[in-house]
Amino acid sequence: MSKEKESVLEGFKAFLTRGNVIDLAVAVVIGAAFTNVVNSLVKGVINPVVGAFGTKDLDRYTSCLKDPCETNAAGDVVSGIPIMWGTVLSSTLSFLITAAVVYFLMVLPMAKYLARRARQQAAKEQVEEVLEVSELEVLKEIRDALLAQQRGPGRDAP
Repeated sequence: MSKEKESVLEGFKAFLTRGNVIDLAVAVVIGAAFTNVVNSLVKGVINPVVGAFGTKDLDRYTSCLKDPCETNAAGDVVSGIPIMWGTVLSSTLSFLITAAVVYFLMVLPMAKYLARRARQQAAKEQVEEVLEVSELEVLKEIRDALLAQQRGPGRDAP
């Protein structure tokens, strides 16, 4: 095997073992499971609530671009051009619910956590800066005392 192929394989191995790939795989699996929960919520709860104002199935909300829209017994469109806006509404509701849950359960708590860590870090740096200044003051006092000691008693600074 050539040296270039070895380095590519080593790079790929390092990429896999870095941990980001495992985190991403876990996120995808959890995201897929979460999508099923949200879709079930929309189909089982939201669609019937919205459907209470019209048909029972939100996916049945349609408009016809070319009147009349006729379907055969199998449900295939025979004439007209149906616009299935109920399906779009259902998907939009799924997206909004997913986005809200992700924001309120993941993004917002993480942002608050990062802000708190930034404040703690800033406070720590401020304390360190104060300590550095006080150390500098102590060193200046020691220097001044040593200089006064070298000059002898009763001699003023030049």
